[in-house]
Amino acid sequence: MKVFGVDIGGSGIKGAPVDLERGDLAEERHKVLTPHPATPEAVADGVKEVVDHFGWSGPVGATFPGVVTSGTTRTAANVDKGWIGTDAAGLLTARLGGEAGGSPVTVLNDADAAGLAELRFGAGRGRTGTVIVLTLGTGIGSALFTDGRLVPNSELGHLELHGHDAEKRASTKAKEDEDLSWQHWAHRVQRYLAHVEMLFSPELFVIGGGVSRKAEKFLPLIEGVSAEIVPAQLQNNAGIVGAAMAAYAARAGEPPAADGSPAAAGAAPADRALRSAVDSPVGWPDGGR
Repeated sequence: MKVFGVDIGGSGIKGAPVDLERGDLAEERHKVLTPHPATPEAVADGVKEVVDHFGWSGPVGATFPGVVTSGTTRTAANVDKGWIGTDAAGLLTARLGGEAGGSPVTVLNDADAAGLAELRFGAGRGRTGTVIVLTLGTGIGSALFTDGRLVPNSELGHLELHGHDAEKRASTKAKEDEDLSWQHWAHRVQRYLAHVEMLFSPELFVIGGGVSRKAEKFLPLIEGVSAEIVPAQLQNNAGIVGAAMAAYAARAGEPPAADGSPAAAGAAPADRALRSAVDSPVGWPDGGR
């Protein structure tokens, strides 16, 4: 079972078909640079370039670095402010050919997508209680789960910490911009995690984003946090996988087509579908194992 996922980031737009039985990319991902300014129309062109690279026609899931409700983007902290109030799902669906014979698009918050993938296929699989997935990159994205159910758009990277927006101090970009050592940066991440733990008391933190590939350089330096802290397993592909998961769940209002692909009509509301995409048997090729 394959569905296409696209991850829209501050520096790049990457995507690939996803095998939803394995929770992994079915082909090597394709990436283009995010345009600057990252206006809705310019980014839509980039998404189309990525999708067209594979000759894909069918449902597409796309992430966005900000709050997304019912396909509309509500915030735009690290992209062009023109995204605020944009019907992103409608824009991308139209750009990719529309519902009729084209590629209907489901849009969700980027960290929520990564979280869905990690809870379903990665470091959070099988975990109950409160789990928080954090993506450290240009900013800090967050996905908050309770017993496998997503609370969308938590945006915990924008918590105030010692008078600063937390992501301005503890993101990977902050480390690079200030040329911080791993030790110094880990101390900032530690203070951030301690603050989030105080607010939500999670059993598990999953640390994702590109920096998760170098987890051994900073996670062992973090002390004084009671919750278990582990690196993401899907690393920088988590957003692509999670986007595809949400697209499949959103199209599960009708039985799959004969070839096993998701139906193109009768979609369940995307917001409701992605909340249960981790553990609901609806729409999953493996019966929701």
